[in-house]
Amino acid sequence: MPANLIIEVMATGASLLYIVLLIRERVSCWPFGIAGSLLSIYLFIDTRLYSEAILYAFYVGMGIWGWARWSARASAGSHPVIRLSTMGNATLIAASLAFGLTLGHLLATFTDAERPLIDAMTTSFSFAATFLEVRKTLDAWVYWMVINAVTIWLYQDRALDIYAALMGIYAVLSVVGFVRWRQAYRNQQPVY
Repeated sequence: MPANLIIEVMATGASLLYIVLLIRERVSCWPFGIAGSLLSIYLFIDTRLYSEAILYAFYVGMGIWGWARWSARASAGSHPVIRLSTMGNATLIAASLAFGLTLGHLLATFTDAERPLIDAMTTSFSFAATFLEVRKTLDAWVYWMVINAVTIWLYQDRALDIYAALMGIYAVLSVVGFVRWRQAYRNQQPVY
């Protein structure tokens, strides 16, 4: 079995454990996310998806922050699911679009990146969704539904079929995550 395939399978396994535990709101999700991301960085550099490599390095950092934040909040006994305002979503979308267009232009101009614009856009919006995830924001799941659908095509285009399948699973799990976190959000709201 080729080394890249072994790494891809291990990264996929860790990433699946991460998403399942995240949906269940378990602090233990974060070490799996970090491990899957570290393994993924090599693969994305090897397949010239540089924005994805940057994204997965960002995931490592956010995983460390998420682990610390969720652990502290779990110890304090208060870690509710929150919502982002309409203005907050509009601002996040505008910033993600601007960053994605800039990153895509830079990658197209200065590297041998494959699919630089789509790679940059999925990366940019993934930054935003991950930030929301660490803050335990319900809206993160909506972003992930769209990002995962687009990323399926991107990974298939680069012959990362296991990752493409993982994104298909993530697309389904994003819906599950949204439903579960929405229920948790509703359950914590006062009834009038």
